[in-house]
Amino acid sequence: MLIHQRSIKKEVTLSGTGLHTGEKCTITFQPAPVNYGYRFVRTDVENCPEIPALIDNVVEVLRGTTIAVNGVKVHTTEHVLAALYGLQIDNCRIEMSGPEPPVMDGSSYSFVEVLLEAGFQEQDEPKNYLVIDETIEFHDPVNSVDLVALPLDSFRVTVMVDYKNPALGSQHSGLFDLDKEFVKEFSSCRTFCFLSEVEGLANQGLIKGGAMDNALVIIDKTMQTEELDNLADKLSVDRQHLSLGENGILNNRDLRFPNEPARHKLLDLLGDMALLGMPLKAQVLAARPGHASNVEFVKQLKKYADRNKLARQYQHEKKAGVIFDINAIQKILPHRYPFLLIDKIVEFKLDERIVSIKNVTMNEPFFQGHFPGNPIMPGVLILEAMAQTGGIMMLNGNDNLQESVVYFMGIDKARFRKPVLPGDTLVLEAVVTNRRRNVCQFDGKAYVRGELVCEASLMATVVPKGK
Repeated sequence: MLIHQRSIKKEVTLSGTGLHTGEKCTITFQPAPVNYGYRFVRTDVENCPEIPALIDNVVEVLRGTTIAVNGVKVHTTEHVLAALYGLQIDNCRIEMSGPEPPVMDGSSYSFVEVLLEAGFQEQDEPKNYLVIDETIEFHDPVNSVDLVALPLDSFRVTVMVDYKNPALGSQHSGLFDLDKEFVKEFSSCRTFCFLSEVEGLANQGLIKGGAMDNALVIIDKTMQTEELDNLADKLSVDRQHLSLGENGILNNRDLRFPNEPARHKLLDLLGDMALLGMPLKAQVLAARPGHASNVEFVKQLKKYADRNKLARQYQHEKKAGVIFDINAIQKILPHRYPFLLIDKIVEFKLDERIVSIKNVTMNEPFFQGHFPGNPIMPGVLILEAMAQTGGIMMLNGNDNLQESVVYFMGIDKARFRKPVLPGDTLVLEAVVTNRRRNVCQFDGKAYVRGELVCEASLMATVVPKGK
């Protein structure tokens, strides 16, 4: 069934104070046209610059996700974006009179309420889902963080957290149906921190808008009366309204769900995944996620999306185990017989790694002279096959292929280990080691039957034709 994009029907507004900056802000949600996505607009800055909510615009992930364009920032975007993503709104203009959305009660619920009040408007264009058909992973072994996206023809998220704290312990939560569960089960789950962190956050100026009613504070240490007095001063709250309590939460505040912290981590993950710029069809599993890991995970998803976009552009017939067949390669590379030296691309991670296949047959024209009676593939042509593989790696979805050409600038550390003979299948791998603007460095390796036959470091650049 074709599912269409949607926006909101009318403009809605709410006001409050930003959690980290402490600045007052009025946020206004407005309808937006198809394929607009989510864009924040800083109305308090000259010319009202737009900051698209996209992963490439993330600049900070300390205690929240901050995006920026040309130095103009929007702090703590995740709760607003979670509300939009959870309600499956595709297009919305978000005007703000300050640098940070109001924290409200520390959840997404206030934003959800006004967006529901605005109502939804179905639009003429279909949703552009990113459909995952292979495992996408992010691992941070230092912090024991794992995020994985698995193929699924719907959207599910499961989160596990383990803070080794008696008030929390190990918790997990799962969202299996956005329509049925998001508003009632997740949108009202509040942000939280540990008591041991509060003083440090206050000293760093990271919770200027923090208050007892916009975050849960988990008690993970004991405090003497004098320490509580100092903490009340730093938070600018009445000391009489500050107590350790007995349920493991500062001031004995009740949890809205027994696993509210885990649910809030899932809410944050939804907000950060909104930065992908398209809805996802996948099963997402997250262990101990945070904004830094969420952002790196979304970057992996973005590379997968870009690669799939290129595949759809050049590879019109889907073939098992093939990213680009020879017909697609000829649309990408200018080389033709007898100098097109790769037959298909079988692996492609954008800006990271690519693997091609060259089937070496006795019909290759160079075997007539290299050498009669002892046919061996010239080493320089193995390097050229590496170079052509790397040339496809330099695709980034933005290059005008008809108006551009790849020039190789250098070959270093070339080594030829074993001869390549007729009947061999040459497997060529290129791994990016450095990329700056239009210049790319990569390590190339060639294998036959799993044995290394050639390796080299190469450098290339993309330039307009005729330069």
